Amino acid sequence: MGWVGEAVESIKSFKIRKALNEAITLGVIISTALIVWKALVCITGSESPVVVVLSGSMEPGFKRGDILFLHMSKDPIRSGEIVVFNIDGRPVPIVHRVIKVHERKDTGDVNVLTKGDANPMDDRGLYAPGQRWLEQHHIMGRAVGFLPYVGWMTIIMTEKPIVKYVLIGALGLLVITSKD
Repeated sequence: MGWVGEAVESIKSFKIRKALNEAITLGVIISTALIVWKALVCITGSESPVVVVLSGSMEPGFKRGDILFLHMSKDPIRSGEIVVFNIDGRPVPIVHRVIKVHERKDTGDVNVLTKGDANPMDDRGLYAPGQRWLEQHHIMGRAVGFLPYVGWMTIIMTEKPIVKYVLIGALGLLVITSKD
């Protein structure tokens, strides 16, 4: 049983090596994605350099499903710029246009008022109770470019979680059954 035992051990070690190889490859892919994301955060100065437009409030300029690329510079924000901001207590960032800039003479801080292009009124109704202006810490970045419709997959997976689970399952099955 000498050569049979060696063959069985060889097959077992091959399966272990193959599984380890696949795990390491997956780890490299995930690590690369994280490194690219962190590099974009450093280069753009924005905590979220890429966002998906989730509503139609900015039509016709940006439509639902468009991907926006953000940048955060030290230049003062000007009226007419499109910014992405977070409101305290709301988990989803909002993409709207700056319609008014208010500079505080005593501190030099710049506060802004925003509005969606398709909305009839400014965003004060969206802000936290008692908040009349957005402060600098609310602003995640300024839109500097976009890709139309590319973010629809994100919207579909958010609105219909079953699609996300099917996609993840299909990718997992593909990894398990793939042959190098």
